[in-house]
Amino acid sequence: MKRFKILRNILLATIASSSLLNIAHAEDALEMELTANKVIKNADGKVSYAPVSTAPAGTVIQYKANYTNTINKDINDLAVILPIPANMVFNGEAMPASAQASIDGKNYADMPLMRKVDGKMVKIPYSEYRTLRWNIKLLPAKKSAAVALNTIVE
Repeated sequence: MKRFKILRNILLATIASSSLLNIAHAEDALEMELTANKVIKNADGKVSYAPVSTAPAGTVIQYKANYTNTINKDINDLAVILPIPANMVFNGEAMPASAQASIDGKNYADMPLMRKVDGKMVKIPYSEYRTLRWNIKLLPAKKSAAVALNTIVE
C-alpha cells in the first residue's frame, strides 16, 4: 500500500502560498496556518475531518489555509494561492467555490478550466490542475478568512 507524506506537502504548500501573497502586506500583516485533514464521509453523507500525516493512495485530503489579518487596518484585494501538492490530484472541490484554477501556476480562470481540442471546447482534467487562487476583496482588521481544496492521494 503506497503511503504519502502529507506533512511534506503541507510545508511545500505553506512556502508556495506565503511567497505568492500580496507582497505589500504579507510579511507584517498576514499570518497563515495550513492544515491537512483526511475527509471522512459516513453512511448518512455527513462529512468529518481527521488530522493526517500519512495516507494510502485513494485517500481524500483537504488542505485548508486560514489567513489572519494581524494589524488594525483592513487588507484589500488579497490574492491567496494554494498549490496542489505533488503526488496529489485535485478532486474538483474548493471552498469557497469562487476559486480560480491554473495548470501552469501563471494563468488563472474560473473552473472548470477549458481548452480547445479538434475545434471543440473540452474540460481540462482535474489531474492537470496545479494551483488554485482565491481573491479576497476585503480582509478586515484582526479577522480571518479560510480557503480549502480537496485532493486525492495518488
